[in-house]
Amino acid sequence: MNFRRRNLVTLLILIAIVANAAPLSVAAHPPDRKAAIDWSNSMVESTMKRFPTAQDLGSWGYAKSLYLYGSYLVWRRTGDKRYLQYLVNWTDSHIDSEGNFYNTDKDGKRSEIRITSLDSMYPGNLVLIVYKETKQPKYKIAAERIRKRFDTYKRTSDGGFWHAESKSREWQLWADGVWMSLPFLIHYGQMFGDSTYANAEATKQMLIYYKHLNDPETGLLWHAYDERGTQAWADPQTHHSGFHWGRAFGWYAMTLIELLEILPKNQPQRSELIAIVNQLAKAFEKYQDPKTGLWYQVVDKGSVQGNWLETSSSSMYSYMMWMGVKRGYLPKHFESVARKGYQGVLSKLTMNADRMTSLVDICEGTNVADLTYYFGRKRAENDFHGLGAFLIMNEQLGTPARKNKPKPMSWTAD
Repeated sequence: MNFRRRNLVTLLILIAIVANAAPLSVAAHPPDRKAAIDWSNSMVESTMKRFPTAQDLGSWGYAKSLYLYGSYLVWRRTGDKRYLQYLVNWTDSHIDSEGNFYNTDKDGKRSEIRITSLDSMYPGNLVLIVYKETKQPKYKIAAERIRKRFDTYKRTSDGGFWHAESKSREWQLWADGVWMSLPFLIHYGQMFGDSTYANAEATKQMLIYYKHLNDPETGLLWHAYDERGTQAWADPQTHHSGFHWGRAFGWYAMTLIELLEILPKNQPQRSELIAIVNQLAKAFEKYQDPKTGLWYQVVDKGSVQGNWLETSSSSMYSYMMWMGVKRGYLPKHFESVARKGYQGVLSKLTMNADRMTSLVDICEGTNVADLTYYFGRKRAENDFHGLGAFLIMNEQLGTPARKNKPKPMSWTAD
């Protein structure tokens, strides 16, 4: 075989190898290439492929509602009407013509949804969005049903909303609960002229929860508090739980920003909420993993074997600090802490050759318990807790969003 022929054979072999090789994941590309991708758009597209119809998302729930709220933010930026219609379809599949809530099982049988927990209130934010976008009366009626629950909802002796009205959750405050209930309340207030009550109640709840969950030693919050002290996890003296589970106060951190976006500057005790933003930001900076920019599942136990870096809470902290700087609540240097956290979350996100995204190391839904329990929670892939938190963060920190300069969300009915 002559020299020219050998070269031609070699070239053909190399072409065949390249053609049959598995394409590189986006994760293998340099950071600047990864940052240029519209990850929000790609994530929503991927999720719609995994769940082709909104009904495929299933029953009423806060985690999928968090994701759908994130997808609404993407719709506001991109104008892709499919994203809004998907959200409308899911919401509509749970509300009848008289504004009653229901789930539908696989056999088509309907069952009533009872609003007896804070978790069950969070999808109400989607009800408000759909009313804003469609003006159909049934959505206003449905939103009013959730709003009226606040009037009779069970409380601790100092007025804090129980996490749920069930026997297993009575007398308990969970840090998660503020995100599940208070954004809906203040959004409803702004939309329907109920802000005097809603703003005062939301501020009151945040400070009650803070009083019982604050840990001055770390600057973090405990996961939960049991007024009666009967739960196995409750400290005999303080009645709070024993560990700093990351997503618990990630919810609280995002709620601070959500409330401050709407509360008027002369709202009594607004400055106390801003002080808590500063306290949490300092703690987040202290406990951020210096190598990855992420935060641990149990935030202050990074050196303990079995702990792991968790994605959803890292998105929540990064979002709070970014917005805190942007709104003037925090010193400028926290912007770099937020950016480092954002880059850490991007390290957990990949896209395959079919342009399907995958976000990993998301803690599944979690109760209050001991360290072994928190460490042992499933490290889920594409869980809605993580997808929703990422979209909320990315619509502020992501390159396409930053170029678009996202405007504050309006919750008026106009």
